[in-house]
Amino acid sequence: MTDLRVATRTGGETTLDANAVEGLRSSLRGRLLPPLDPAYEEARKVNNGMHDRRPALIVQAAGVADVLAVVRFAGAHDLLLAVRGGGHGVAGFGTTEGGVVLDLGRMRGVRVDPGSRTVRAEGGCTWGDLDHATNAFGLATTGGIVSTTGIGGLTLGGGMGYLARRCGLTCDNLLSADVVTADGRFVTCDADRDSDLFWAIRGGGGNFGVVTCFELRLHDVDGIVGGPTFYRIDEEVLRRYRDFILDAPEELGAIFAFVKAPPLPFLPPDWHGKPAAAVIACWSGEAGRAETALSPLGDLGDVVGSHVGSMPYSAINRLFDPLLPPGLRQYWKGSFVDELGDEAIEAHVEPGSKVPTIESGTHFFPLDGACQRVAPDATAFAYRDVDFATVIAAAWHERSDDASIVRWVRDYDEALRPFSQPAGYVNFLAEEDRDRVPVSYGDNYRRLVHVKSRYDPRNLFRINHNIPPA
Repeated sequence: MTDLRVATRTGGETTLDANAVEGLRSSLRGRLLPPLDPAYEEARKVNNGMHDRRPALIVQAAGVADVLAVVRFAGAHDLLLAVRGGGHGVAGFGTTEGGVVLDLGRMRGVRVDPGSRTVRAEGGCTWGDLDHATNAFGLATTGGIVSTTGIGGLTLGGGMGYLARRCGLTCDNLLSADVVTADGRFVTCDADRDSDLFWAIRGGGGNFGVVTCFELRLHDVDGIVGGPTFYRIDEEVLRRYRDFILDAPEELGAIFAFVKAPPLPFLPPDWHGKPAAAVIACWSGEAGRAETALSPLGDLGDVVGSHVGSMPYSAINRLFDPLLPPGLRQYWKGSFVDELGDEAIEAHVEPGSKVPTIESGTHFFPLDGACQRVAPDATAFAYRDVDFATVIAAAWHERSDDASIVRWVRDYDEALRPFSQPAGYVNFLAEEDRDRVPVSYGDNYRRLVHVKSRYDPRNLFRINHNIPPA
């Protein structure tokens, strides 16, 4: 091992001598990968292929002791530190140029307690890991709609999914968390212990420490009825969806999307690749009420094809997986919508009908029901009075398409601004949207700054939608 040049927290560089690096290596049970290690090239990749960065060091932690060692090492040497859970963050915060990456991907233990209806899951778990474990007991909690998404980033940002209307956001179901703080301490926070930290991590992102374990509340979900229905695009289908979902039983999760119709066997071949509207439904209530709850889907518009049926909850969270393999180039813009009015719907239809690739789409996540029964100041996630969170999510294969597809997203986002909040769900914001962070926390931002100042006064955890300390 030779000396290494490593980026510092404040934007410069420092030299780590070989002895310091070897000292870190000797304290780990996991792997330390410098750029010359044969495993480095694969280890440095994150889900979004737009972020082709080269860290100076990657540590694949095997447990909490490794996390403690890396955080203390980065703090002592004032190093630039990125923390990676699932590596799905579209803004690329799971990696860094020239700094240190703390990768939790080997920490994927899950323990379900069916008696208390809780689960403890380590910080490197994906939603596929958690769903698989809880499904065996007929239990689930609100999670992502792609199974390879990490539970860490999604939970810390808020957490939306098919169960949100019934069960609340993922962060609303967080009961406790084990956290390694910037000063190298290990704390367990909940409503009674380090309660200000517990408040902040429920929506405040990765600003406050490394969460090594999440304890989440589970709900009875013993199978669901759901799947996608595709429609011919027009204004009426989105209007009818809006009116339908906001009055539907809370056991129904239904995400609307503008997409290109994928080559699925239940869709006519002449529709493959054509612009379409879609509703992906998930009924998690009593099986006997499913038909009544789902029957209005056939009346939302001109149906092109549908594949709705019984399946495990874990299966519906895998539906998008084949379309979104690792390495796709991705660029997103997201906003909160107080009320999806007719003018806003008109503004969506023209750009929504020009979705550039089969992997891309505009998605509408309803945030009524249980999400709105939580007070705006009860968690860091402040926007409890909006009806929808929208995201224009572009994904594509070729670098040569970057300019035209990014322009489609930006122009679409610009057209929606008169009808959207200046705030957005932090997990949907692009890397360049850092100026939107304060407004995206609303009245909670000042308190978040106070908590940040207490737990991370030097801003070690800065590679995120950052909340700087005072």
